[in-house]
Amino acid sequence: MAEQWLKPPIELRYGEELAALCATDTGQKPENWKLSPKAVRTFILGGTVTQPNGKHITISRKFYGNDALVERSIITLAGNRGLMLVGEPGTAKTMLSELLSAAICGTSTNTVQGTAGTTEDMIKYSWNYALLLSKGPCREALVPAPLLVGMEQGIFARFEEITRTPAEIQDSLISVMSDKILNIPELGDDGFVFAKSGFNIIGTANTRDKGVNEMSGALKRRFNFETVEPIRDVKLEKAIIIREAQDMADAGHIDRPVDEDVAELLAVTYHELREGITAEGTMIERPAAVMSTAEAVSVYFQTFSHAWYYGDGQMDLRILTENLLGAICKESRDDLEKLKGYFHTAVKEKQAKEGGIWKAYYEAGAFLK
Repeated sequence: MAEQWLKPPIELRYGEELAALCATDTGQKPENWKLSPKAVRTFILGGTVTQPNGKHITISRKFYGNDALVERSIITLAGNRGLMLVGEPGTAKTMLSELLSAAICGTSTNTVQGTAGTTEDMIKYSWNYALLLSKGPCREALVPAPLLVGMEQGIFARFEEITRTPAEIQDSLISVMSDKILNIPELGDDGFVFAKSGFNIIGTANTRDKGVNEMSGALKRRFNFETVEPIRDVKLEKAIIIREAQDMADAGHIDRPVDEDVAELLAVTYHELREGITAEGTMIERPAAVMSTAEAVSVYFQTFSHAWYYGDGQMDLRILTENLLGAICKESRDDLEKLKGYFHTAVKEKQAKEGGIWKAYYEAGAFLK
C-alpha cells in the first residue's frame, strides 16, 4: 500500500532500517523511546549495523549538514525542553523533525501545520458535536488533536511553521510545556491530562518569517533553538539533488537515470547565487528568492520530467533555464535582472573557460536578454 503513496511517512519509507536498528540496539534509552540516542543518530546520519546472524545492514545517511546539531537535537529531546529548528526555507528542518520523530516515537505524523488560520482546538482538542449533544461533555465525545495525542501516548507533537500562527495560539503551549498538564475544563475533575514520559514538542520556524508573529520570550524559554544552515558544499548539494530527483523519478515510475552533469550545473548555479560570489571570485547580486537545495531539486525534477514526457529523455537546458526563471522570480520581478546578470557574467565566463555544458547553458539563457 505504501508504494502507492506519493510521500510515505518516514517510518514506512525506512521501515527496514528502523527494524534493523531496533533489533541490534543495546544503548541506553530514555523512557518510552523506540531507539537509543546512539541508534537515532545512526538512523539519521548513516552507518552500519550487524545483525545477530552476522549480516551487515547499511543505514543510509538522510540528513546532510551539521552532525553536531543532530546530536544536540537528540539530547534536547531526551530532556524536558522542546526543540525548535529554525533557518531559511528549504534547509530540511521538516525532514529532520520527521526523522527524529520516526526514530524515537515510531511515528512522524502527529503534526500541527501552522498557518494564520490555526486555532487552539487544532492543537489541543475539539469535540464530536453529535456525541456532545447526546451524551454531554465526556471523554468519548472528545476528539484529540496532536498536542493531546502526544501527551497521552508519550510521543512527540510536531509543530510546523509555528511563527505563522497567531501569538495567542503560540502562547497556549506555554503552560503545557512548563507543567506537562493539559486541563480540559468541560470534563470537570476528570479533565486533567498528565503527559506520559517521552512527550515533547518539535517546532520549526523560518527565519524569513521573523516578525510575522514573533514568538514571545516566555515561549522561547521553553525551547532549545538549533539553526539549520543551507548546504555550503557544491559537491554535497549535487549529491542531494541527484538522490532526491532519483527517488522522485522512482516514485513516478520514470525509468531513466538522472543526468549528473546537469545536477552539478544546477548545484553550482544555486550555490553561487546564494553566496553572491562565483567560484572565479566574481561578485554577483543575490536574488531575494529562497535559493534553497529544495528549490534546486524542484527545478531539476521539473526539467527531468519534461524530458521524459515531452522529449527524448535528454534534459533540455532551455527548459531548465525557464524553470529556474520561474523559481527565482516568484517573489520579485527584480530578481529577473539579477538572473540576467548572472548569465551575462558568471555563465559567460564559465562557458568561455570550460565550454561543454556551460556553453550550452549560456546559449540556453539567450532568451533572458
